[in-house]
Amino acid sequence: MTPLPPFAADPMRPADLAACQAALAVGSKSFAAAARILPRRVRAPATALYAFCRVADDAVDTEADPKASVKRLRARLDAIYANAPDDHPADRAFAAVVAEYEMPKALPEALIEGFEWDAEGRRYDTLDALHAYCARVAGTVGAMMALLMGVRDAPRLARACDLGVAMQLTNIARDVGEDARNGRIYLPLNWLREAGVEPGAWEAAPAYTPAVQGVVHRLLADADALYARSEAGIAALPADCRSSIRAAGRIYAEIGRLVRGPGFDPVTQRAIVPRGRKMTLLAQAMLPRWARVTSLGLPPLDATAYLVRAVPGQGGTSLDERIEWMIGVLARVEGRTA
Repeated sequence: MTPLPPFAADPMRPADLAACQAALAVGSKSFAAAARILPRRVRAPATALYAFCRVADDAVDTEADPKASVKRLRARLDAIYANAPDDHPADRAFAAVVAEYEMPKALPEALIEGFEWDAEGRRYDTLDALHAYCARVAGTVGAMMALLMGVRDAPRLARACDLGVAMQLTNIARDVGEDARNGRIYLPLNWLREAGVEPGAWEAAPAYTPAVQGVVHRLLADADALYARSEAGIAALPADCRSSIRAAGRIYAEIGRLVRGPGFDPVTQRAIVPRGRKMTLLAQAMLPRWARVTSLGLPPLDATAYLVRAVPGQGGTSLDERIEWMIGVLARVEGRTA
């Protein structure tokens, strides 16, 4: 069978979507819960996206040779963009999403590069270096989710990447002890040394000392600044998407608040937002909110700028450009359904 040209894959099969939903219900309960508050038009493509991300992450984390797994992932992604995906529900479903939303290959490629950095056991000397890692494993997801919502302009894509990076920084602060016990340190090494903590010695015997606490709180302060920057982007999303994305950001920011709480030790404890508090944050996220629109025009982080530039047409937001893009999408849809 002759491969289809780029961005002309078959529509998503209901059976593939159902398989992705079933896998995420077991392996990604947080996403399965969050998906319920996404608008219906975004729910199916987001499920396909997260299913492929989950499959990719699991392949690197659980297989005996992570570097070989990364190589296979790149081959699977090449097949998806050649419209000849592997015989796997997540691959076929993601291929349909790639075609429907003209997703630049640079975005999932960067995600896989982040997994490769994990496989290599990379550590990050500075916050800028850590931002580069977070851009790949989480900023990419923010950008791809934005595309599913119909967002393709640079200002909103930049804020979507901000939110992804902020959430990953929160993950790092929450999992600092678990990561150390698994031989991983994501905290900036220069911050640790400035605080008088030798990374190798701390990894060998992780403990939440006042010095380490200061580094974790410093990291969470950077995450908070990015959550604040993302608010204007959330306010500029399509109306049906704002509440769900704002709720996700607030729930993650709440994890950081718990880690900073008096007496909390993330080396021996795991910060979990109670269900009742999640419901409160969700209700608050549904209320109208004014955001400082000035932050919408801020440039992207240096680490995420290349992700923003990867999206065709992101350099401008003129009416003519948006009409031209929409005509192209409608023409493809009509061609598939004729």
